[in-house]
Amino acid sequence: MAAPGRVAAFRLPPLPTIGEIIKLFRLKAQRQLSQNFLLDLRLTDKIVKQAGELKNAHVCEVGPGPGGITRSILSAGVEQLLLIEKDARFIPGLQMLSEAAPGKVRIVHGDILTYKVEKAFPKHLKKDWEDEPPDIHIIGNLPFSVSTPLIIQWLENVSKKNGPFSYGRTQMTLTFQKEVGERLTANPGGKQRSRLSIMAQHLCSVENCFIIPGQAFVPKPEVGFAVVHFIPTVVMQIPNADRIQDSTMVVRAAWM
Repeated sequence: MAAPGRVAAFRLPPLPTIGEIIKLFRLKAQRQLSQNFLLDLRLTDKIVKQAGELKNAHVCEVGPGPGGITRSILSAGVEQLLLIEKDARFIPGLQMLSEAAPGKVRIVHGDILTYKVEKAFPKHLKKDWEDEPPDIHIIGNLPFSVSTPLIIQWLENVSKKNGPFSYGRTQMTLTFQKEVGERLTANPGGKQRSRLSIMAQHLCSVENCFIIPGQAFVPKPEVGFAVVHFIPTVVMQIPNADRIQDSTMVVRAAWM
């Protein structure tokens, strides 16, 4: 029993392991969708920890798949968790998690590239851009095929302060192919410095948190994954950016 004045930590009831979920629903990673399952809950906990304090936060998880990171997010004590999953095969397993955390989980069967995240969270969570980031987080183990188009779309949203960033400087904790993570955080003059580096670092504080080796995934990819944390900055970072009439020009020009 919790001590007076203290709220008991949320704990999921006993559930099948992620491996058992995969077997139960006969799930198989589809190579054409560049899917890779992360089964080690110690690693999913480590990913979620990079997002910062999630107690009572609102979180959008992109592509939860069989739900490994989902469990770690729920165990962090979030207020609400929105799951956006394009692959219908994963929905039954996610519904099992939703039933284990009554009132906390909302599942959307849809494509994050077209989903209107700006309508996903309560309006009272909105903050001015100059304020601290809102209590909203985006977390996801992104498939290779969608990771770069998605971060480019979100960076443009940051520049326009719309989409997920209509609530303020929403933080993101995402996995990328190791090489993409290195590009996102590459220093000026470095070998990995690229258009993607410029786009990301113009608009956000970007940290390459740690590398997950390929053998941690099923099936094992040829390369590892980088866990990258983004916080949109109050002031854009490229020198002489005040001369640019529209900051979205930086994003588009860098990608062209």
